[in-house]
Amino acid sequence: MATTKNGSSPKVAKSGTARKSPGPEDIALRAYQIYLERNGAPGNSFDDWTRAERELLATNGKPRRKPAAKSKAA
Repeated sequence: MATTKNGSSPKVAKSGTARKSPGPEDIALRAYQIYLERNGAPGNSFDDWTRAERELLATNGKPRRKPAAKSKAA
């Protein structure tokens, strides 16, 4: 095992497979998308929030975002 100059083991970066819980911004974005899916009809914001949270947690804690649109080169 290799050691650094100070005698400690090198730190290993965490892999990309670590679960990350969705943050409040991610949940708020998904809740807003749910609201838009109803065409802005009245609903319950708490229900939208909890549904968004459940959906995001069900996808391994990874928020689902649409890929950004690519701009065309001039």
